[in-house]
Amino acid sequence: MDFSETQIHRYARHILLREVGGVGQEKLLKSKVLLIGAGGLGSPLLLYLAAAGVGTIGVVDDDTVDLSNLQRQIAHTTDRVGMAKVDSAKAAVAAINPDVTVVTHKVRLTADNAAALIAGYDLVADGSDNFPTRFLVNDACFFAKKTLVSAAVLRFDGQLSTFKPHAGGPCYRCLYPAPPPPGQIPTCDEAGVLGAVAGVLGTLQATEVLKELLGIGDSMAGRLLIYDALSAAMRHVKIKPDPECPLCSPKASITCLRVDP
Repeated sequence: MDFSETQIHRYARHILLREVGGVGQEKLLKSKVLLIGAGGLGSPLLLYLAAAGVGTIGVVDDDTVDLSNLQRQIAHTTDRVGMAKVDSAKAAVAAINPDVTVVTHKVRLTADNAAALIAGYDLVADGSDNFPTRFLVNDACFFAKKTLVSAAVLRFDGQLSTFKPHAGGPCYRCLYPAPPPPGQIPTCDEAGVLGAVAGVLGTLQATEVLKELLGIGDSMAGRLLIYDALSAAMRHVKIKPDPECPLCSPKASITCLRVDP
């Protein structure tokens, strides 16, 4: 594609990178990424993908902006309290980069709509805040053969990984075979989260999404990054495909999307 003068100026720092260049920037502009959640993780993820020029960003979220969100959900503003988060996200992107199209999906992800929502995108980034949704996203990406970049935060801690079972790597169920019993692990609503920690993990997640779209660097597939903000420490744990995985192993028992993961 031929870049306009404005685009050359906007993406100059990307184009200067040998690993990106004009070819890579064109690839980003033609890419389609689906974000699950426009909250603490989805906000920085959305803003950085938009700034990078990812051409189409879909946002799945059925919630509205609440005042308590603003401590960490930086895509939203005080004057948008009460607005649908997907509409607030669209407004935030419009203010950053007119090259980017935001497709709003004001729905809750379910076993009935997950496959159809994911089908139109190149990659899925999960920033949801509950285990049932994380498992559903993982399963839908597995069946659709889509790369999944997943992150989670709680209190002062965060985790991040990329799942590509279609390329021989592990899936989310290789790490966590099934959701924990209700109440065993508190939510951010119950236990709290330092807002900036969501920013760190959301920004790292955006970096991994861009790396996957561009095909550069070392993928996080097969590795779990664990971040401890209180000690400013990051460590990696290797993840291997589980030969007993209920989804992606030869012994798999899960053969379709379902509500009860």
